[in-house]
Amino acid sequence: MIKRFLSFKDFVHELVTKEIKVLIVFFLLFSSALIFIGVGNIVSKGSTRDFDITIIKSFRSMDDFGLPSGPIWIKEFMADITALGGGNVLAIITVFVSIFLILQKRYDAFWLLLAATIGGTLISFWLKDIYDRERPDLIYRLVTVTSLSFPSGHSMMSAVLYLTQAAIVARFQKERKIRIYILSIALVLTFIIGLSRVYLGVHYPTDVLGGWTIGLAWASLCWVIAWYMQRRKRLKKSEPEQV
Repeated sequence: MIKRFLSFKDFVHELVTKEIKVLIVFFLLFSSALIFIGVGNIVSKGSTRDFDITIIKSFRSMDDFGLPSGPIWIKEFMADITALGGGNVLAIITVFVSIFLILQKRYDAFWLLLAATIGGTLISFWLKDIYDRERPDLIYRLVTVTSLSFPSGHSMMSAVLYLTQAAIVARFQKERKIRIYILSIALVLTFIIGLSRVYLGVHYPTDVLGGWTIGLAWASLCWVIAWYMQRRKRLKKSEPEQV
């Protein structure tokens, strides 16, 4: 009786720790994709412009929209933060993490990171061309930008890379509080990078929301594919050899 109870307890533990995680990721994948589609639809209709401009103006001086509100150090801080979501910084971090994974012989995680990075970049450019949304007016911009606006590439790639890399690194940690800490840092970075794009006037809030949601959807999809491939590989190893 005790053995049966222990085996059932192990089964429940396996179900809760693994299958529930998969269900949560599936929920994040579909919910974030649906939110992105909804935001994209209302952005295409131009229904969000008044809301977007109101939010951007809240970060500006009442006397001159070309000047940020608050002390000058906030602008410098936001400029430094937004660089963390730029292509150069993300590329450097990705290279360092990739080398770490190769040295650890975690080739599955390396290919996951590579696919997430390349795929996310291509999707970002593709979606910008589809929606073809212009940036906020020049009077609101505190830094120079040239590409299209929706979705925010900084917000999307921050969500993709920081969350994916955090999930990979967290897998090497045994303590739950350390895993939570790592994932929390990735979430905070993703949030403040998106916020910095609105503060600097180079993106509308809906651009950032679109970037966050499609980035989370893509990162979740990559995680699901990696989980499926790993599980399929384990099942093949457990199959008896055919005579």
